[in-house]
Amino acid sequence: AIRGLGRFPEAEQRSSMSSVPTVRLRPRKALPFFCRHPWVFAGAIASVQGSPQVGDEVRVESADGQFIARGLFNPDSKIQVRLYSWQDASLDEQFWADLIDRAVALRRDLFGESQQARACRLLFSEGDGLSGLTVDRYGDWLLTQWTSAALATRQELLLGILQDRLRPRGIWRRTEKGIGDLEGLETSDGLALGEPPPAALEICENELLYSVDVVEGQKTGFYFDQRGNRRAVAKYLADTQVLDVCTYTGGFAMNAIRHGGAASVLAVDSSRSAIELAKRNAQRNELTDRISFEVSDMFDLLERVVAERQQFDAIILDPPKLARTRGGLQRALKGYVRLNRLAMQALRPGGILATCSCSGLVSLTEFEHTLVQAAQQAERSVQVLEAGGQAPDHPVSIHCLETHYLKCLICRVQPAR
Repeated sequence: AIRGLGRFPEAEQRSSMSSVPTVRLRPRKALPFFCRHPWVFAGAIASVQGSPQVGDEVRVESADGQFIARGLFNPDSKIQVRLYSWQDASLDEQFWADLIDRAVALRRDLFGESQQARACRLLFSEGDGLSGLTVDRYGDWLLTQWTSAALATRQELLLGILQDRLRPRGIWRRTEKGIGDLEGLETSDGLALGEPPPAALEICENELLYSVDVVEGQKTGFYFDQRGNRRAVAKYLADTQVLDVCTYTGGFAMNAIRHGGAASVLAVDSSRSAIELAKRNAQRNELTDRISFEVSDMFDLLERVVAERQQFDAIILDPPKLARTRGGLQRALKGYVRLNRLAMQALRPGGILATCSCSGLVSLTEFEHTLVQAAQQAERSVQVLEAGGQAPDHPVSIHCLETHYLKCLICRVQPAR
């Protein structure tokens, strides 16, 4: 259910231009939307003609009445209109089907008939022109996350298209933390179509097998976005002693050994259930002889390591999102400084630091600046050897650079001279 919504807008398709409500922008606010940015915030809107409700289709015009795009309305969100089409035509069933077909075709081009095609991000919200919907594929099941109440009014239609195109055994819904407050979307985890997924699904990535908990695990159960970075970091880890912080399902740790030849890995996570899952994955891949596990908070662990003067040849930092809102940005930046300072202090001279940020509100420049501050505080010299982003099944829309959220910097750390 969605607060304030008593009907499904798609049941009352408007066929004529005149019957579609019009959103008119304030002067000098139209340029981002002519450039196809999909988010129209309330502050950019001068007036709304008609009485659109949550999920109603609207036309967006510039201050002088020039047509810009069509989108879906939500008066309960700071993003009052999400734009989907820059043609003045109805957002009908065929329109949504074409968007989904285009996204599915990209994954087929990327992965062909490989195992990766059955373990990937299938739809990436704004990255695929479907602002407010993310879909991950795990074998015969699809996992969805809705982050737009307006688009969620078309849930039955969109899931029907996915069911028709992919024939999954089931589609399971996962919820995004805080989305009720942001969007007025009241939803919960549960079965959307077909059969519920088993407690653990097995997938293959980078020639490693993973047991994934898609029902209780973080996000939709796995982080496909780090696929390439796991292999990239491994190249630098031959014969090293590695500390993997925030290991979750053990991805970086297992790649470090299987593909990098690391001598040993200490894999740490604050979640006991994550550590248990990572242990099972290490056993499944016969890597337990070189991986040990520990349940610990990332800051507490690194503080202890530094205090005890322990040192590692390489440290991998893959923390959860530290900045969820703009109000928490400065606190998040301080957190990245502290985390990276401690890691630098715990590295042997010439050690490798692989440091990541999945906070979309933190730009690459801001993230790099946290490393500058961390290096100054730790009295270290840092060289960036390689920079990575999210895997290609998380495509970045050049029209919405907020889709470029994942940063991974592989660095060499030396004592300052």
